[in-house]
Amino acid sequence: MQNQIVYQRLILKHNLSATQILSALADLSHVVYLNNDAQPTIGLFADEYFTHENNETFHYIETDIDTYYVLPIPSLPKFCFQPNHAEPQSGFNGGLLGFIGYDFSASTQVKTAHKKQPALFIGRFSSYLKHSTEGWTFISHHSNAKQRYQVLLDLLNKDTYTSTFELYQPLQARWSFEQYQQAFHQVQDYIKAGDCYQINLTQEFTTQATGLLLDTAFQLWDLTDAPYAGYLRVGKFELLSCSPELFIDFEAERKIRTKPIKGTMPRYTDPILDTESKNTLKTSKKDMAENVMIVDLLRNDLSVYAEIGTVKTPKLFNIESFNQVHHMVSEIEARLKPDVNPFDVLISALPGGSITGAPKIRAMQIIEELEGAPRGAYCGSMGYFNHDGTGSWNILIRSIQKYQDHVSVWAGGGITIASNCDAEYQECFDKVEAMLNLLNTWHQP
Repeated sequence: MQNQIVYQRLILKHNLSATQILSALADLSHVVYLNNDAQPTIGLFADEYFTHENNETFHYIETDIDTYYVLPIPSLPKFCFQPNHAEPQSGFNGGLLGFIGYDFSASTQVKTAHKKQPALFIGRFSSYLKHSTEGWTFISHHSNAKQRYQVLLDLLNKDTYTSTFELYQPLQARWSFEQYQQAFHQVQDYIKAGDCYQINLTQEFTTQATGLLLDTAFQLWDLTDAPYAGYLRVGKFELLSCSPELFIDFEAERKIRTKPIKGTMPRYTDPILDTESKNTLKTSKKDMAENVMIVDLLRNDLSVYAEIGTVKTPKLFNIESFNQVHHMVSEIEARLKPDVNPFDVLISALPGGSITGAPKIRAMQIIEELEGAPRGAYCGSMGYFNHDGTGSWNILIRSIQKYQDHVSVWAGGGITIASNCDAEYQECFDKVEAMLNLLNTWHQP
């Protein structure tokens, strides 16, 4: 690895927002932005990257700045990590950035269809932007860092990007209420037959659009105040995350932490109604039952890789409040065995139990049968790994996908034997209605 080359406050207009920078980078082949727990990072000029599309995996090898030679490969490589003996630093510090879609991760365990778009992007980044109270800093470990810095400055100084995003039609649910109701009752029939205990049944909202989805990002992030926000573009595919849910934090000393969400109630501007809504969720036996099912599933998933006796549940049934909803959130922690590869843990644990149901394999098979369309990136994960194996990966809920001119938003919830169809259907809208209403403002009748 080259000596670190740091340019402090590299941006001449150092107060540029993340979306302004991402807009300036719109001509690059790819870019990744993450804002996990208020630590903004932008990855650019990947040293190499991997995609999976049309059931093939491809390796892009850098030949010049943002120029790549592509090779089909049989599978993803073994990503290796090295222990860090220096003082740990927070956030991303060089390594892997990207996303792993639901379709890709589910297909490693059950037969699934794939959306016609990239199902995965994993890039190795030695050059990235990191934000602090001082502004944006360009950091590069690459031998060609000075040239990369200059290319970046040239892009930022062009200042020619104009917003062009427009919906052809407002987003519409692919299912009618009657179609949702039919799927709901089929899930309950499977539960009664003993196939499963819970299924995360989701539905898609779709439309066609022109321009970059990125144009909507600032307003959507401002609306949702999402703790696991992000944006990724590779070619004609864009992924915009407004996710409130952590999947796995990989922390120092091999510690891991996951925070599944199960249980949702809407927010209200009236403080009395809002408190009542929160208290309803806090005392809901149904939501507690759903939540503990997923906690047990994730405890089981993590125990395979954890040291014996380290899997614990320090928080159970916590209520966390977001801009549009209250969520019931639990927390599980463990310590990985010394010989375990963190990337293997991530791949094995995906898709997260909170967005499949239990038992997981049968739940994914029922999802494949009933939902009627592949989820794509939705309910997958987006995040990063540092060179030492520390990192953070979310669950891609409250997320928007755009491939070519197709826009897709999904929402759903866990169905148990105690679920009420009308309430579950309404929960879908409680979760994304504000996002849909905002997105639909980009439709000009």
